[in-house]
Amino acid sequence: MRVTIAEIARRARVSKTTVSRVLNNKDDVDAATAIRVREIIAATGYTPSARAVGLARGRTQTVGMFVPGLTWPWMGEVLQGVADVLESHGYGLLLNTMNRGEESLAQFSRHVSAKAFDGLLLVAPPGTLDYITGLHESGLPVVMVDDRGHNPGFPSVATDNAVGAAAAAEHLIGLGRERLAVVTGPAEFGCTRDRMAGFAATLAEHGLPLHGDLVTEGDFTRDGGRVAVAALLAAGARFDGVFAHNDLTAVGVLDALRAADLKVPTDVAVVGFDDIAVAGHTQPALTTVRQPSREMGEAAARLLLALLDGEPAPAEPVVLPTSLVVRESAP
Repeated sequence: MRVTIAEIARRARVSKTTVSRVLNNKDDVDAATAIRVREIIAATGYTPSARAVGLARGRTQTVGMFVPGLTWPWMGEVLQGVADVLESHGYGLLLNTMNRGEESLAQFSRHVSAKAFDGLLLVAPPGTLDYITGLHESGLPVVMVDDRGHNPGFPSVATDNAVGAAAAAEHLIGLGRERLAVVTGPAEFGCTRDRMAGFAATLAEHGLPLHGDLVTEGDFTRDGGRVAVAALLAAGARFDGVFAHNDLTAVGVLDALRAADLKVPTDVAVVGFDDIAVAGHTQPALTTVRQPSREMGEAAARLLLALLDGEPAPAEPVVLPTSLVVRESAP
């Protein structure tokens, strides 16, 4: 049977509050009482729960994380980075998703009300940013991962989307490709706008036009990439390179080109964005811009722990660099 704090208090003939004060090394318990309580703790093998100790100290030693879901291709890497940092600092992680819509949001709200975590890491589920902003304004430390153009009023960690897209453009141009198609992400995402801006600016620097009829909006899915390129081909569009705004889209681009008997990279070179696990296993393997997902998780967790320790928030978002990974689809 697990020994409880109430049992320790009974044997030591003190209150549970006194036992708690001894456990938390408070100096307002007389020495003889503290010694007696510690002797009983040692004799019984009592181990206080981390949550109980945390609450007594005003901390839960737990960080909350709120994300849309776990199926996003880079989410696992972000979570691993978060977990590595939190575990090394003795913190637990309370993960919430929005998989069940309003029911999920209600459960998250209950955790907030119960003060179940000390601070929050956020990959903002759609429609929740105003609510999270209100929590932050009421005193909850929040750090956003991948702000996607929301520019919240709290710290954030993102990647340099414009520079990454510029590197994709430079690489395709360096391969001699001049008619470049783009399958973007959803227009409302800041990363879509940044990637488009970086790509277009680089084309302009080289005196190349960005053909409006070769730019089509996708939805960051494999099907979206396949449908977008199939539609371009059906319309008679000519292009010798494609920049897809994420790797899943790029996989769909490869599907459409294969179905049209176009060879990659001989006929069309393809570059993606993210460098998720599948990028190295497509046929051909995908050239892509690596987004440092694990490092983003690590940086966000370190930033939140610094805020919990009373350090001031940075004035600007933390932006991590991208890098080009060259494989067979655009060698």
